Amino acid sequence: MSARPSGFVPLKLRPGDVVEVRSEEEILATLDERGAIDGLPFMPEMLTYCGKRLRVELRADKTCDTINYAGARRMYDTVHLAGTRCDGQAHGGCQAGCLFFWKEAWLKRVGEDGAARADKPVARCDRAHLEATTRQPPAPGETEMRYRCQATDLLIASEPMRWWDPRQYVRDVWSGNVTVMQVVRAVLFRGFRRLLKIGGYRALLSSYNKLQSWRGGTPYPFTTGTLVKTPRETLDLKPGEWVRVKSQEEILATVNDRNRNHGLSFDPEMVRYCGGMHRVAARVERIINERDGKMIHMSRDCIILDGAYCRAEYSHKRLFCPRSLYPFWREIWLKRVPEGAASAPSSNGKVSP
Repeated sequence: MSARPSGFVPLKLRPGDVVEVRSEEEILATLDERGAIDGLPFMPEMLTYCGKRLRVELRADKTCDTINYAGARRMYDTVHLAGTRCDGQAHGGCQAGCLFFWKEAWLKRVGEDGAARADKPVARCDRAHLEATTRQPPAPGETEMRYRCQATDLLIASEPMRWWDPRQYVRDVWSGNVTVMQVVRAVLFRGFRRLLKIGGYRALLSSYNKLQSWRGGTPYPFTTGTLVKTPRETLDLKPGEWVRVKSQEEILATVNDRNRNHGLSFDPEMVRYCGGMHRVAARVERIINERDGKMIHMSRDCIILDGAYCRAEYSHKRLFCPRSLYPFWREIWLKRVPEGAASAPSSNGKVSP
């Protein structure tokens, strides 16, 4: 079992709370032989935040299953801290940029004397051992390195949760992750999707999109392309450049009936960013496969945009997941913005002229 700090009680942190990350010595003392607590690994990339004061972005009472895609998963005493994303330095240079999970046992409220403990546990995991836990032995007959991280071990660190369990949405509101109105809008949208199946699809969809256009909202996100062979476009974008995301209609003209362009999906969660302006955060060349820990080397253009992350507003069976994963963009879905033509974007990437 992992060694919680003596007298540890859940902090019940909420978005906006300011916390201090415990010292390296304190955190290592909470970890088991696998460098984890409650099955959740503490990653070497997180050590740089020790001793720093950070703001709670969201509670991680639940998360999404990106291994088996079976819906949402329940977690306990865990939060996401603002601006703390993995740079992959200890994991082969993985560029997924995942938001770290932080156990409350690794944190303390500002002003709390977290170092004074009479029964200080003996650490079973030092820095060298922590580094070693990031790698898994190759499978029999293989020589390829396998990696281990919070994403690969997420099923161990969480438990199944029924997507329709209303208690999760009560927790979402109680924690401050979402508002009551966000939940109401989600219920109404689900009702609208059911209404579309009854009849009058085109008229209802047209009315919905007109209303959304009038109020500056997201157009109906569950529409698909029709192509068999999808096109490519090379912009050779560099980190720091500004781009404008093409309209939903323009992007749908580049994808097949599964909304994919050369294997990369245009997801409903990406529609909210259409028409918005963003800075290129990175060109993604390699990411860890969460299912087997192997490194995937991207064969085609793959872009991450600053501020464009999954908000789980439409995601099936994982509504309001706080994980904030970066979606990947093809260059054909973007337009380069001339230098000096960009101004500061709003929270959804829309830029005022």
